[in-house]
Amino acid sequence: MASADEIAALARERLGFARLRPGQAEGVAAVLDGRDTLAVMSTGSGKSAIYQLAGLRLPGPTIVVSPLISLQADQAEQVAAVPEGEAALLNSTLSPKAREQVLEEVEEREVEFLLLAPEQLAREDVLARLREARPSLFVVDEAHCVSQWGHDFRPEYLRLADAAEAVGRPPILALTATAAPPVREEIVRTLALRDPEIIVRGFDRPNIHLAVERHEDAHRKTRALVDWVVDAAPGPGIVYCSTQRGTDELAEELRERGVRAGAYHAGMSAKERDAAQEAFMDDGTVDVMVATIAFGMGVDKPDVRFVVHHDVSESVDAYYQEVGRGGRDGEPARAVLFYRPQDLGLRRFHAAGRVERDALDRLARGLRAAGGPVEHAALADDLDLSEARLGTALHRLERTGLVDLGEDGTATASARARGLDDDELAALVDEAARVEVEREAFDRSRVDMIRGYAEHDGCRRAFLLGYFGEAYAPPCGNCDRCDAGEGGAATTGLPGVGTRVEHREWGPGTVTGAEDGHVTIVFDRVGYKMLDWAIVRDKGLVADA
Repeated sequence: MASADEIAALARERLGFARLRPGQAEGVAAVLDGRDTLAVMSTGSGKSAIYQLAGLRLPGPTIVVSPLISLQADQAEQVAAVPEGEAALLNSTLSPKAREQVLEEVEEREVEFLLLAPEQLAREDVLARLREARPSLFVVDEAHCVSQWGHDFRPEYLRLADAAEAVGRPPILALTATAAPPVREEIVRTLALRDPEIIVRGFDRPNIHLAVERHEDAHRKTRALVDWVVDAAPGPGIVYCSTQRGTDELAEELRERGVRAGAYHAGMSAKERDAAQEAFMDDGTVDVMVATIAFGMGVDKPDVRFVVHHDVSESVDAYYQEVGRGGRDGEPARAVLFYRPQDLGLRRFHAAGRVERDALDRLARGLRAAGGPVEHAALADDLDLSEARLGTALHRLERTGLVDLGEDGTATASARARGLDDDELAALVDEAARVEVEREAFDRSRVDMIRGYAEHDGCRRAFLLGYFGEAYAPPCGNCDRCDAGEGGAATTGLPGVGTRVEHREWGPGTVTGAEDGHVTIVFDRVGYKMLDWAIVRDKGLVADA
């Protein structure tokens, strides 16, 4: 196992780092020791340096799974600048000849870092070639994409554990900037990490000032946001909106006020999105990007001075990841949420979108009756389900052993399902439906938590860090509540962050925050709850687990 001094020396020599950031040395040491590792570190904290340094010390190539081609290209450019950091991309844009050349270079150890999308690992020919190359490290970047609780969920990430086995099962390094305790558990379970080293560091971004502006009228809220951005411009800055129409309208309003604003959302063509991103990231012709969450993963502009939300995010996880795109250079930045309680209605609507038991039952029985593979498009039409809902339903049934999912976009009733009688099949469908109900409850709890942040009357930084399971003693001195002298102080007599507890009704849970007489607990089945500790203690509702 490499010592901290050896890792620091390697970082100075290869990456030019004067010093390592919190969590980096621990992550490198764990990987070099052969440990599966989950590194949960905030946006901009240098997670990629862990696999860069470890990969340079380990024999054999490093496989880096990344969800977006643009993100892969950025990462490849970074590692290519490292001495002996030869990098190659393997994705759908390559010609057959170029693909073959990349795979040959990996097999011949001419490439140290191979960056690819998870879809590539669904191909048997790719898996066979990579197994021959004997990779020494399997990296899953943006590992929260395995979580069905988040907007970044990628179904193809669910098969990465099998892919790692197929290429020889080297140590797995999972990296993410947003993983509250239940998401960490899901990452460990889905990627089949073995006795992993879990490193949670650097969630505090002390250079970002946190604030919430509350409004009751939608028009006045928008007008206040525009005024705020005009005063803050030129930026650079990002304004997040929940709808494509709102994004276009707000960008136009800012331009009318003299701000060089651009728009970015999924309703634009790929060419239009690329041009908009380049104008903000590189050209400098756009100072303020007004965007939906489509503008997110892979955005790495160090000098963003503000991140403003016109609409509340779907969860604290999403909000903190979006806020983390500000101030990556370490200089002061501001994060302001323009909050209207009525805006939570849309989030609650989406959180209530579970796949009903009837749809699960019809899907399971329909596949069994088909007697062979059925394309997803046909299933979606028959069941009147969106692609996202169908993906969730198929995953639920796959987890219960009723469905086999093919690499070619088909689904087939499993041998187990074909051997069950109707009552046995119904029992497994009931199990899948129960998990869906719990997921919906969890999603609702996450909406409640973002409401809790917006309406919190104490230190906002302590609230956010507690959500991620990181203890913090308020006041922080850099949020609107602390500015007003109402940040509060740590309260004695409350359970510490990370304490396991048992609730009489909701079952086991983990304390993620404790402040001002209240505790926030994430329960394994029903999600987040904020409780008055004196009441639950006096009534004996919660006990140490």
